[in-house]
Amino acid sequence: MTLMEDLQQRGLINQATDEKGLKELLEKEQVKLYCGFDPTGDSLHIGHLITIITLRRFQLAGHQPFPLVGGATGLIGDPSGKNAERTLNEQSVVEGFSDKIRSQLEKHLDFTGENKAVLMNNYDWIGQMTVVDFLRDTGKHFSVNYMLAKESVEARIQSGISFTEFSYQILQSLDFHHLYKEHGVKLQIGGSDQWGNITAGLELIRRMHGADEEEREPAFGFTIPLVTKADGQKFGKTEGGAVWLDPEKTSPYEFYQFLLNTDDQDVIKFLKFFTFVELAEIEELEDEVKERPHERAAQRRLAEELTRFVHGEEALQQAQNISAALFGKGELTELTASEIEQGFKDVPGVTLSVEEIPLVDLLIETGAAPSKRQAREDIQNGAVYLNGGRCQELDKSVGKTEKIEDTFTILRRGKKKFFLIRWAG
Repeated sequence: MTLMEDLQQRGLINQATDEKGLKELLEKEQVKLYCGFDPTGDSLHIGHLITIITLRRFQLAGHQPFPLVGGATGLIGDPSGKNAERTLNEQSVVEGFSDKIRSQLEKHLDFTGENKAVLMNNYDWIGQMTVVDFLRDTGKHFSVNYMLAKESVEARIQSGISFTEFSYQILQSLDFHHLYKEHGVKLQIGGSDQWGNITAGLELIRRMHGADEEEREPAFGFTIPLVTKADGQKFGKTEGGAVWLDPEKTSPYEFYQFLLNTDDQDVIKFLKFFTFVELAEIEELEDEVKERPHERAAQRRLAEELTRFVHGEEALQQAQNISAALFGKGELTELTASEIEQGFKDVPGVTLSVEEIPLVDLLIETGAAPSKRQAREDIQNGAVYLNGGRCQELDKSVGKTEKIEDTFTILRRGKKKFFLIRWAG
């Protein structure tokens, strides 16, 4: 199966400027391709993974990716998919964001070997350009009518769009032209909202290198579908916000659980989009979903593959350990302090500096019980658990023997109300 056939069967091609020509080129030579990532925040999120993984698919097929961090375009703001102006960040902030995004991209692509990835930053060529040079050398190739017809601009005409964001498509076109001219990059990929920017880049290449296709090297573009769930919502959005690739913002356990909770209607599509699992195996998992949905085999495979790809094998093992301990297939006392930090990140709790504390008082201190009377009743009724074990001793004192790695004790009241005690002594 060719790369393009695999992409097609996985549903990863939304639009292509010349699918037949691109397929022929990919089979004939090593193709250099790029995708841009604007540093609008200090981390990429799970929605960015589809383009990162698509770049990786090309690389595994022998082609050379040029991931681009938009140090310059990140200062401007892409109007695509937005119904209002972005807040402009200071250059120092964008530089900091760029460094963090660069480090994330370096984790997921191979920067060694014959087809090693080459990391680019468009501030290197746009940042040094004068306004006059930009207008004379690049701006003259774009008519206002052409720019107004782009969907990303047209959608904003009524609500308003600044000249700053209006000019974004020219800057991204300049990126494609620069990489085409200086590095021989012939393909740009991106999300479906980037179609207008990609075709604008191809138009600039055509204008600056001759309209006759026989006189210039070919260039192509294709977009990947917007990833949505069966309910129409964007993939990667939760009640708490985005699912980030930075483990400090979204822990590997939270990342794993998010994927494990994928709806049956979405999981097969996401396996095709986000993993390197063979299509034949995905078909088998699809049968599992239909015949034994309660076993969630497809969800587990999705969560394992993607958590491993983003965070590594050790983080995956931690996420699985936490899940097992929290959902009845493991012991809380077997968790490490690091795993407890992840698994109980949002659980209410207290920090204690004493050596030990009566259990009744601990229930009051954590807010697990509103009064000593209620605390005693809960203990007697078997509703109180320490590190997963039921405790019905009214005179119980909690201290050294209940500490996990001398740092934490996990208190539970009833089936689902957890409280975390951190020992400071």
